[in-house]
Amino acid sequence: MDTSTATSLWDELIGTQPDPDLWVVLATLVAALAIVVPHGLWRVSRNAITIAHEGGHGLIALLTGRTLTGIRLHSDTSGLTVSRGKPHGIGMILTAAAGYTAPPLLGLGGAALLATGRITLLLWVATALLVAMLVMIRNAYGALTVVVTGATFVVVSWLSGPQVQAAFAYAAVWFLLTGGVRPAFELQAKRVRGGAGDSDADQLSRLTHVPAGLWLFLFHAVSLCSLIGGGRWLLEV
Repeated sequence: MDTSTATSLWDELIGTQPDPDLWVVLATLVAALAIVVPHGLWRVSRNAITIAHEGGHGLIALLTGRTLTGIRLHSDTSGLTVSRGKPHGIGMILTAAAGYTAPPLLGLGGAALLATGRITLLLWVATALLVAMLVMIRNAYGALTVVVTGATFVVVSWLSGPQVQAAFAYAAVWFLLTGGVRPAFELQAKRVRGGAGDSDADQLSRLTHVPAGLWLFLFHAVSLCSLIGGGRWLLEV
């Protein structure tokens, strides 16, 4: 790759792209809701939220000095992230808290990038995160899910025009913002029925001696505030 090509790619990466029309933003919101709200479609699309959930656990584990040993994604949309380190302390607490908060916070970060017109940067960053996560996947289904998701971002980034890229980016961010709200409500419902005794909220309760209900409140607060704040950014076109 010569210098001019590298410079052109860099300029494209950090440069800004035109905002889509408002109708595109609203259409992508409707599309996101259409795959988050219906139970049948949610059972499939939730896999993408699980990728973000487990990726959040893994990223924070690394940032807090823990040793990330592997991530598994399952066909029932559950997942497992395993790290080594002290079984208590701030690193373990932050790692456990990162799962349910990761999808909405990623959506909020994506909305911030789109609000500044950096559509290409968002697509490339998402691709890079998926590639990094793929290295730590330890089961075939998980690898397939991440590869398909990453390949979708690559195809859109390299082979589609600006309008398609913008629509895809907005749809992906809307999906993270809206889809990031539902898992906390699902967890709350399971706990009411007496299930999910080893959930992230219950693990955090044991680690901090703070009631699991308060950790659930935190998950709700992060997801709803991210949806409100991110949604306002996306609609300011």
